[in-house]
Amino acid sequence: MPMTLDDLRPNPGAKTDKTRVGRGHGSGKGKTAGRGTKGQKARSGPGVGRGFEGGQLPIQKRMPYKRGFVNIFKTRWELVNLASLADLELDGPITPEVLHSAGIIRGLEFPVKILAKGEIGKAVVVHAHAFSGSAREQIEAAGGSATTIERTDAFTTNRPRSRRLPLDRDMKRAGVGRVGGPTRSEAFAARGARES
Repeated sequence: MPMTLDDLRPNPGAKTDKTRVGRGHGSGKGKTAGRGTKGQKARSGPGVGRGFEGGQLPIQKRMPYKRGFVNIFKTRWELVNLASLADLELDGPITPEVLHSAGIIRGLEFPVKILAKGEIGKAVVVHAHAFSGSAREQIEAAGGSATTIERTDAFTTNRPRSRRLPLDRDMKRAGVGRVGGPTRSEAFAARGARES
């Protein structure tokens, strides 16, 4: 006999009936319907929020928290140690492009800094954006040269030195808003006269 859709049944215990509370003592969930006796959470409504501890300082405020801030203008350097330079089998100078092609750095959008971890026993010519003092000494002691190249990465271009607008700085210098000071229109007129 072929099987039909009404022959399909879930596994035993996979589906259970919803507990019907407040339907008499015989059900075991009568009277207070599993809510206990009195109290805020026994009433109808939203109850208490997550993390509420009756008014005392909750645990998320008692625990130590991370202080400080995230510097959005932080320069993310590509750090290369002397040990990585010693493993390179190259005849010409070592540049960020060479390091990128060798897979030592992730890309050319970040500046490269040479650190002194490891030893280098051959004379190499290194061009990088920055060197630690001991790394430069070891490179020069081995007969090589360490040349600092100019940074042209994204962290030096279009990077504001201050979040305050130049216009606001000029208005503060002119004393706009002080008692007896010039008005905004007068400050604008004076600034236009200076620029012309």
